[in-house]
Formats: sequence, C-alpha cells, structure tokens
Amino acid sequence: MQSSFTKRKKLGYCSGILTESFLYNMFYTYYLVFLTDVTHMKPVIAGTVSFISIIWDAVTDPIIGSFADRNGADKRKFMAKAAFPVGILFVVSFINIGTDNSVIQFIYYTAMAMLFWLAYTIYTIPYYAVAAEITQDYDERTSIRSTSSLMNTAAIFLGNALPSVLPALFAGLVISGHKLGDSFGWTATAVIMALMSIVFALIAVKSLKGISLMKAEAKADKDKKGIATIFKEFFEVLTIKPFKWLAIFIVFFLIASSMIQSSFEYMVKDAANADPEIWMTVIIIELVLVMAVFIPVVTKIAEHKDRRFSSLIFMSIMCLGLIVCKFIGVNSIPVVLVITFFMAIGMANFWTVFYSLAYDIVEVDEFATGNRREGVITALPQFFQKFGAAIGVWTVSLVLQLSGYDGELESQRQTVKDGIENNVTLFPAIFLMISIVGMLLYPITKAKFSLLKEQLGKKKSGQDYSTEGLEKII
Repeated sequence: MQSSFTKRKKLGYCSGILTESFLYNMFYTYYLVFLTDVTHMKPVIAGTVSFISIIWDAVTDPIIGSFADRNGADKRKFMAKAAFPVGILFVVSFINIGTDNSVIQFIYYTAMAMLFWLAYTIYTIPYYAVAAEITQDYDERTSIRSTSSLMNTAAIFLGNALPSVLPALFAGLVISGHKLGDSFGWTATAVIMALMSIVFALIAVKSLKGISLMKAEAKADKDKKGIATIFKEFFEVLTIKPFKWLAIFIVFFLIASSMIQSSFEYMVKDAANADPEIWMTVIIIELVLVMAVFIPVVTKIAEHKDRRFSSLIFMSIMCLGLIVCKFIGVNSIPVVLVITFFMAIGMANFWTVFYSLAYDIVEVDEFATGNRREGVITALPQFFQKFGAAIGVWTVSLVLQLSGYDGELESQRQTVKDGIENNVTLFPAIFLMISIVGMLLYPITKAKFSLLKEQLGKKKSGQDYSTEGLEKII
C-alpha cells in the first residue's frame, strides 16, 4: 500500500461505504413497503417500479465505470459531484404525491427512483473502483473490504432500524391540532438518512486527498470513448474466463438476499403477526451483531485460505439454514430470528469478499490485454449485483400479488402468509444453490493470484514469463 494512505485516511475512505449503504438498505427493505402501504400501489406495480429503477441502475454501472477509467479521470471528483444529488433524489423518492391515479404514481416514482439510482451509481462505482488503484496487494484489499464491511454493519443497522421506528414517531407529531401522518413520517426519515449519507461522502472524498492515483495523474485521453467503445470494453471484460463464474455467484446470491431483505417487514407483521415497530429493530440488531461477529472470521479464513473457500463455507451454511426454516414453518418470531441469523452469515461473507474478488480480475485483465480497467471491472459485478437484486425484489412483489396481498388489510389471508414463507426460505435457498455452484467453479484462489502477480511482474519488466498453472484464468 502507498505510504501516503495512512490508517486515518483508510478509515476515512472506508467510512464512505456508509453513504451508499444507508440509502441502499432503506430502499431495499422499505421502498416496496412504502409504495404498497403508504401510497397504496398494487404490489406488482410497486415491484415493477423498483425493478425498472434498479435495472436502470445496473445498466448505468458499467457506463459510469468506463468514464471513471479514462486516463486523467479522478474518481474523487465523481464522488464529490454525486454527494448532494444522491441525497436529494432519495428524499423525493419517498414523498407521497397524494394521488391514487396508478399511472401518475407509476411515472413519478419510477422517474424519481431512476434519477436517485443514477446519482448513486456516480458516487458508488468510483468509490469502490478507487481501491484497486490504492493497492494491488491481495491481503491489503481484503483488509480494506473487511474494515468497510465492519463499518457497513452500522449502516445496515441504521438503514433498517431507523425507518422501522422514525416514520411512526414523526407521523404522531401534532402541529396546530393535526397529526402529521404517515407520509410525512417517511419523508422526514428519508431526509435524515440523506443528510447522514452526504456527510460521509464528503469525509470519504477528503480522506483521499493527497493519495496518488494512477488514472488521475495519467495524461488525459485525447479521444473520448463513444458508446460503441464502452460496450466493446464491457464484452471484452465479460470474456475474461473467471468472470462468468463470478457473475453467477453474484446474481443468484443477490436474488436470494434481496428476497429476504425486502420481505422482512411482511415476514414480521403478516407471517409472524408481530409488531414491526418493535421486532424490526430487534431483527436488525441481530443482523448487524451476527455480521460483526462473522466478518473477522470471514477475513481470517479468506486471508489464511482464500475468498473462494470462505464463500463456499458460509453460503452453504446459509442455504441449509433456510431449508431447515422452510420445514419448521415461518409463523413465529423465533423462526424469523433464525432466518435472520443465517442471512447475516451469508451477508458477512458476501460483502467482505465481493469487491475483492472483482479487484483480482483487474490483474487478470492486465495480464491478458495490458489494460487496467478498474472502473469497468468494478462496475460490471455491480451490474450483476443490481440485476440480481432487481429480480429478487420483483419476485417478492409478484408472489405477494399472486397470493392476494392487500396493504390496507390488518390481517392477510393464509395464501399470503404461505407466499411470504416461500419468499424467505424455499426460493432463496434454490437461488443460493446456484450461487454456490458459481463459486465452486470460480478459479482464482489465493495461490493462483500470487502466481499470476509473479508472472505479470515478469511480463511488465520484459522478462520471460509463463502461463503454466494459469490456464483456467488467462
């Protein structure tokens, strides 16, 4: 790691994950709830709003990544320019526009969510990609992601716990004899989340001041990349041998985890018949505590063995746990807490190793093509992440719609409860099995990466090099 990247700067940079995670978690856990229970959209329409906006986010990821990869492009400037728009657009996405017209609702919320995710991408892709410029060391990358993951537990807690409590508190406030109501409660909560996100974005940008970044210091490209060139780069990266298995790992894990996350409140209030204002906070506390315990364990295993090994262990545990819960039945808070425990184990692993797995492909690309494309290679996994998450959220909404969910009812029918149970056990377990197969076939181990770095060093210095032992990677 560069000497100028001090421990203080590292902590400042890692805290930038709070910016995206506050908003990411509130959106994925509560936006469907906000649309179905506050604006009274039909579940499948609300799910389609989320699906379109998240797919849009996925498509823009590699485009922004390509722009951030240009010689002369400073990823810190992307982050700084997006800090305020991402917060403002998040707030307007949580405003009840006060109409029951489904067409107007669909247009407004889809447009606002798409704009929010675009600003989110402009901040997030450069934020994650810049780590591959800061260091090329396997263990140091794991360390950065481990520190970020530990900080992320705080963001996961606040991004899920505050929206479970604050909307009702704000809604109960009385001004001039009138309660402010649910709509105000959700908007006020979004404002608080947005303000915290802006603060940590600015801290992250400041922490990177004075850090030597290869792309920022390189001579600017004379020829600007057109859309055709950008998509050509995408397909070039997609042809890198390990990438297809990484994509399978990412897509299907995110389908599984987003199905559970977007079902949390439905699981508590409709399947377990419990008070979400109380139990959502308990669930999120459990989620972050279990993650905080297991992230160091994941890190140790990933450093001692490798990230592939840790992923196979912890994802298998999560999958088996969900299958057991399906047989038990999701009809009580204790079972909800068990599901949360196993989800936390899988999330602790995924968010610790996810970006580091992508960073390793930067060196594979450099060995094969001579190019370092941190932005694109960081963005494409995010594309698959968002694609998987969009499918997961939409699947939840479809199951709710088909099972007869009605957001205005106090108690749902048994068919709805059965649908919620499958959304958090059977379906995620099936998707996790596919994800595990992807990681099982993923060829970059720690030993293979060390061999790759050795041969890449020889190639760059003009020495004789060999691809023996790297056939499944190069």
